[in-house]
Amino acid sequence: MMNAAARLGGRYAAPAAATGAILALSISPEIAHAKEAKADVNAVKKSIAELIEDDAERRGDGTSLTGTFVRLAWHCAGTYSKVDGSGGSNGARMRFNPEANWGANAGLDVPRKALEAVKEKHPE
Repeated sequence: MMNAAARLGGRYAAPAAATGAILALSISPEIAHAKEAKADVNAVKKSIAELIEDDAERRGDGTSLTGTFVRLAWHCAGTYSKVDGSGGSNGARMRFNPEANWGANAGLDVPRKALEAVKEKHPE
């Protein structure tokens, strides 16, 4: 009898043949070029802080996207596999299926959509 962890691991893990393709995607020329480009990290942080403040002001109820951003980061990091180096925040695969639709990631489309404005403002 398989234990629960083994069943879940097999259920959500990429097949061995697909793992190479996933890794190849994560080191595509576009991403490699993006790693070479020196983004202005302080400007990106400032844009995110402004986004949070603007959203909190718009809501007017004392809530903000801050906690949801922390949850998004936690879930992105939680998908990392030390075995093959797949998952995690590198490659932003959580934006796409199947990860975007996993039950544990429910509601994370809100912060991902909010961060699109920052991505457009800082494409590097």
